[in-house]
Amino acid sequence: MASQTSGKADQQALDRRFMAAALRLSRRNAGRTSTNPSVGTILVRDDGAGPMIVGTGVTAVGGRPHAETEALAEAGELARGATAYVTLEPCAHHGRTPPCANALVNAGVARVVGAASDPDPRVSGKGYAILRAAGIEVVEKVLAAEAAEQMAGYLTRSLKKRPEVILKLALSSDGKIGMEGSGQVAITGEIARREVYLMRAEADAILVGIGTALEDDPALTVRLPGLENRSPARIVLDRQIRLPEASKLVSGIDRVPLYIAACLEADPLRRSVLERAGVRFIGTETHEGGVALPELLEDLGALGMASVLVEGGAKVATAFLAEGLVDRIVLFQGPEAIGEDGIASPIDANHIPAGFRKLRDMRFGEDAYAEWIRP
Repeated sequence: MASQTSGKADQQALDRRFMAAALRLSRRNAGRTSTNPSVGTILVRDDGAGPMIVGTGVTAVGGRPHAETEALAEAGELARGATAYVTLEPCAHHGRTPPCANALVNAGVARVVGAASDPDPRVSGKGYAILRAAGIEVVEKVLAAEAAEQMAGYLTRSLKKRPEVILKLALSSDGKIGMEGSGQVAITGEIARREVYLMRAEADAILVGIGTALEDDPALTVRLPGLENRSPARIVLDRQIRLPEASKLVSGIDRVPLYIAACLEADPLRRSVLERAGVRFIGTETHEGGVALPELLEDLGALGMASVLVEGGAKVATAFLAEGLVDRIVLFQGPEAIGEDGIASPIDANHIPAGFRKLRDMRFGEDAYAEWIRP
């Protein structure tokens, strides 16, 4: 009995180890797989000399092929009798290609270990059912919480028909996010800024208000060597279309898409000027003098966006919080104070809205980092 218990514990530890590796692999194409999530798959077999990875796959840029297809192609005949570790339940519906669950069956995989369940009604439970009906052993919910956190954008869009909203703020030691009339103020150091670039690289879009766009003239791109092409779409809440055509946002439009959320009453001449420059417009409804955010998020979800990183400013952050639309809060805090003339942050680490739980604390150089999520 003791040896059986030990053997089960060893297998569980092995499953967690390879699923953790599959989750790391899945981040490779985060933010680049269109309406599909970035899924990781690892195929492992043991011919007596210990477990060996024989195939790996991640959802391709654009969403196809799926991770299982990629891993099976790499493994070839070595997939027969292997264990497949998949970070999301294998799909069960026919599209341009057969379901991944059937592909795993046809390849002769003996065992499938899954992490997150897929809420898509075309898949939910059906992928695992296909595998079990073929006699394949299925183990569900291994590192499920970690997988759900990593794929929160896809899961949120599937369940709520809108993207996950990640509110990111950089605070000074005295709780300020900038100074009125001073443009961009350096609050955090280089290491923290690089972490922000990585966050951008994994998001589908970055969103700011027109106040931040006019005050800071930001580019809102990923400026890390080798990751420049991972810059997500930029979105500006600009009801009256005040964004200048000479702004960095417009001038970089040949490399990164730019959307402006504007009301129908905005100046048609301004709209036509920016449209000729390549700006894409999203028609918005007005609520209490501002953009109707729930409706905007529905439109962004319909465009295929699964995660939106809200970066500024205080008014926009307050509006998203007031509407209960924030799913994740990320706060960076620098060591220096700005002073009484600074712009107060709408939240800080001691004043997080109800319903959030702290996920992690980290440090980047001299800067603190904290993250909360809404379950």
